[in-house]
Order: sequence, then C-alpha cells, then structure tokens
Amino acid sequence: MKRFTLLFVAFCTFLSACSTNGSYVVTSPDGRLSVVVTVDNGTTYSVALDGKTVLFPSAVALRLEDGSMIGGGKVRGVDRDSYCGSVATALYFREQVEDCYNSMLIRYNDDSAIEFRAYNEGVAYRFVTDRDEPFTVQDEVAAFDFGEPHNCWIAYNNLTGTKSDKYFTSFENRYNYLPINQIDGLRLAFTPVVVNVDGVKVCIAESDVENYPGMFIANGDGDYILDGTFAPVPSAVEVGGHNKLQGIVTARYNYIAKCEGERTFPWRIVQVTDDECDLATSDMVYLLASECRVEDTSWIKPGKVAWEWWNAWGLTDVGFKPGIDTRTYKAYIDFAAEYGVEYVILDEGWATKYKNDLLDVIPQIDMEEIVNYAASKDVGIILWAGYNAFNADMERICSHYAQMGVKGFKIDFMDRDDQLMNDFYYAAAEVCARHKLMIDFHGCAKPTGLNRTYPNVVNFEAVFGLEQMKWSKPSVDQMEYDVTMPYIRMVAGPIDYTQGAMLNATKSEYKPDYKRPMSQGTRCHQLAAYAVFFSPLSMLCDTPSHYRKEVECAKFIASVPTVWDESVVLDGAIGDYIITARRKGDCWYVGGMTDWSARSVAVDLSKLGIAAGSRVELFCDGAKADKVATDYDHKYIDLPADGVIDIGMAPGGGFMMVIK
Repeated sequence: MKRFTLLFVAFCTFLSACSTNGSYVVTSPDGRLSVVVTVDNGTTYSVALDGKTVLFPSAVALRLEDGSMIGGGKVRGVDRDSYCGSVATALYFREQVEDCYNSMLIRYNDDSAIEFRAYNEGVAYRFVTDRDEPFTVQDEVAAFDFGEPHNCWIAYNNLTGTKSDKYFTSFENRYNYLPINQIDGLRLAFTPVVVNVDGVKVCIAESDVENYPGMFIANGDGDYILDGTFAPVPSAVEVGGHNKLQGIVTARYNYIAKCEGERTFPWRIVQVTDDECDLATSDMVYLLASECRVEDTSWIKPGKVAWEWWNAWGLTDVGFKPGIDTRTYKAYIDFAAEYGVEYVILDEGWATKYKNDLLDVIPQIDMEEIVNYAASKDVGIILWAGYNAFNADMERICSHYAQMGVKGFKIDFMDRDDQLMNDFYYAAAEVCARHKLMIDFHGCAKPTGLNRTYPNVVNFEAVFGLEQMKWSKPSVDQMEYDVTMPYIRMVAGPIDYTQGAMLNATKSEYKPDYKRPMSQGTRCHQLAAYAVFFSPLSMLCDTPSHYRKEVECAKFIASVPTVWDESVVLDGAIGDYIITARRKGDCWYVGGMTDWSARSVAVDLSKLGIAAGSRVELFCDGAKADKVATDYDHKYIDLPADGVIDIGMAPGGGFMMVIK
C-alpha cells in the first residue's frame, strides 16, 4: 500500500508539473534573440535582442464562436526541437535558403498548441489544432506591444475612402513614417509593417495564410500596441466594381474563418535586425510557407514581358493605327523576338467587355493566330484576366488556353484577402499548375509564401508600382517609395512593379500623362530597378517604339536575369537609398537607387569576393542627369585594388553595374 501511495503521489506531481502554467523560453541558434512565452489565464510572448526587449508581452489567442478560446487553457506539455538544414528553391533570389531554428511547442489541455520558432533573423509563432470536429474562429488576438511610441513605416488601405467595406483594398499605397500612437485609428494598414525600435528594425509579417484571412494592422486607441485585424467571411458578394470585374462584399458574417478540426494556422512573424539591409533579402516568409506542391517545376520559365497597357498600345511608325487587335500584338511579338524578351502580355480588352466570359474574344483578336505567331518566334503569350471571369470557370478556361499554347494568366481585381479570397488564390494556383500555366496576381493581396507552395505563381502586385505614374500628381514622391518598399513590401515576396520607362523626368518636369506616361527619376534609376526589385516575371512597361530609339538600354534590360543564385544588399537606409547585388551563375548585377537627394556612394565589391582588376560594366547618371533625367553614361572600368567604386547618383538617380 505504501509503495502504491508513493507511485500515486509521484504521478499526481507529474500531472501537476505538466499542467502548471508559467514562462517558457526559446532562443535563436546564435543566442542573440530570445522569446519568453507566458501562459497564465491566457498566453503572451515577448522578444528580446541581446537582452534588450524589442517587443513587450503581447497577447495571442483564437476566440471561437462557441465562446471558448484557444491559447487560454492550461499547459499539458512542452516539446522542444532544433533543426538546421537548407531548402532548395524554385524561381527565387537564392539558389537555396538556410533553414536553422530552435522551436518550442506548447501543448494545451484542449487539443491545441502554439508553436514558436526562433531563427537568427526573427521569431514566428502559429497555432495548431488536433480536434475531432470542425470549428469556427470568431476572431484572432494578435497583439504587438512596443511599449513606447516608436516610429513605424505603415501603409494604409488605399480604397477605404470610396468603399463602405474597410477590408476592400488593392494593397498598394505609399508608406507613412510616424509614431505608433499617432496611427489613424479609423484606418487599417496592411502588412508587412516595420517599427524602428531605437535603431533596431522590427518587421511584422505573416506566412502560410491558407484557408484563413490575411492580417491587417490597426491601432484604434492610440496606445503603443499594434493589433492584428482580420476580415470576416463574406456572406454576400455582388458582381461590380471596375468593368464588373470585382466581387464586391455587401455583407459579412461575425466570424473570420470556418476551420477543420485538425490544421495548422498562419505564421505570425516578428523579424528583428540591427541591420536594415537584411530586410530587403529576407527569407522568413518563404521558409515558413508550406512546401512545394508542384512535383515538376521545370516548365515554369521566368523572364521578361513586353507590356502594352502602360504605354497605351503606343506604337509609332508601324503604318497602321495600333490598338487591341491582332496586328498590334504581332508587332509587340516582333519586338520581343528581336530583343530576346520571353513573353508578350495581352492586357485588359481582348475579351468582350462586361460579359465576364474569357472564351468570348473580341472580333479584332484572332487568339490562335497570335499564339501560333508568337510560338514561331519563340515568344510566349500571357493573358490578362479579371477575377470574376476567371473564378467563374477557371478549369475550362485553363484547359482551353493551355491547349492553345498560352503560357499563363495575369489575374486582376481581387482586392481582398478574406478566407474566401485566399481560397481562390490557392485554387487558381493549383488549377493553373495542373495545366502548366504561370500566374501573375495583380490587384491582389501581398504574398505570404504561396510562391513557394506553388512556384507557378511568379508575381504579386500589392505594390505602388510604376502604373501610378500614369495618373499621380507631382506631389506624389515615387522616388522615396522606391527606396522604402524593398525593405518592407519585398519582405513578403516578389513584386509586379512594372518598371522600364524610357521617358524619364526630373522632379520639376514630372507630370501625369495617362496615354504617354513618364517615370519620376533618371534613366539609371529605371535600369537599377531590374536588380533592386525582385520579380521573376519582369515587365518592360514602355512601348517598343521607345525602346528601339534607346537600343543600348533596351538590350541591357532584356539581358538581365529575373531569378538569382545569390542576393545581398551591400548598403542602404530605409527611405534614403539602397544598393543590391544579385548573382546569376558567374555574373554579378549591382543596382543602386536614391531618393530625390543627390548622393555619392562607395560600392564595395570586395564583399562579393570579386577580384581586383575585374572588368566592370557601368551604367550611371550622366553629368546633366539632375536637369535631363534621360542622361546617362555607359562605360567600362577596372576594379581598383581595394575593390571600391565611388559612384555619384543624381536626384532620383541610380546606377547599374555588371561584373562577369
């Protein structure tokens, strides 16, 4: 009896220890980052870098429709693990990505758990459930408590001023830099968001957002806490918006997601760095996404795209009036073939307006003739598609055009990321992958790793790209945006920025012109975009007629790779300038950009292991670029013994160099 009593007491002590709430710590492999998770009538976590707190105890939970809460129960056990390996990539800016972390899985007594991972670059957490029955998430608590009014870079939803649904947005807006407690409490912002914590940059992002809504950021009460906010599931959606291409939500349920009992939830990411350059080549969103579901990716071909919409089908000297017709697209195909551009896109207008039927092609377009003509010139055709039309019949549409020889779709005007819309992103990716079709999502949410899970999804817009210059007022500062966005938006993944303008303007000369648009900044700023910005499918936004007058620049742009073996940001500061180096094979491409401030930079190529005396091809701002934005110099120089090249950038300027 005494022995039984001792065993029983020991067993009860074990159960008590397993269910006693408290604090649990996990640290990054290099020991610099630490996460303290506290479970006591709820779950909070804090993050410290080198012992200094950068995120104060922040609440996390899932509130369920039945009144219960995941993340509020007692701890049943804690599992710890460490992993170090690498991930081979497809259509990325590195050939492979190091994947090393320490993890901690805290198991609650309600068949749920929360997993934390600590990387050297940052920390991430997600909820995990293992339940027998489906359940409904009414809301999620995802708080980020910074404790003080630190400044942050934040982009508000850009369509809320004209739409009653505050979750309706195209995810393209410029950044505001302001204290956390001065964020507009009536507006939502989209992630990623970067907070400047006394020089340490903390980036809030998310990954693996499947069958769940995306996360917005709000601060409705003027405190120092950023709160995650999530779009409820639509209960009524009407055809409407631009040319009736959009699904306009007119009513929503009071919950954010219907869930299967056994699942993982999206990762919430807190990237922490004392070198902001690391943000522009961050891998955390990619690493935390679900593994690739496309068995064979060899058919997915990155490259450049000749694009007609931005330049308003602006061909000249062709002997006919260009427009949305077969001979105009043949002219674009001829240009693409001549300059080695892999694709031509047929943007909006080739399908009959308002019908939302992508098999109903306008009489002026002979699609089979265009596709066959392009194939004869080794050029692929990509078709623009409105969301409503594509979503209505995607299997039949993909089958039809894949058999014809079309290479992919640019799908536009989703403008949401609630659970139903995120289901669409994944469904479209899967259907297109089966039919060997690429996707460029335009008018979409920011990426959250879908490009890893389905590498045929090569681009996402969700960026204040060059199309904005068709209509933006001169007060719009695109140059500041260009050297801010790579440190923030590109943390999430590739962008569809649509660079390549040949009509370039100084700050005083710029004006919007819808049919004959220009860029702000210099010619070399545009060239540098092909190295600084990451887009596996990169547009040449200007007309072939302009490129043929600027043969040197056009041929150079067409020659720049779009996916890479290695990437590093050599120097920069958010909102001021950036210098990015990318390697393909044995060739380095180094692009630099500045804001409207003229700037001299010392580019240290020795950091790349490039030997002194190596031949460097350089495009840089010309002597008159501060007054004539198209002025540039093209020259060859030998790398000095110290490996450093001094380069001056004009206001809104840039440079591009190639070292083979």
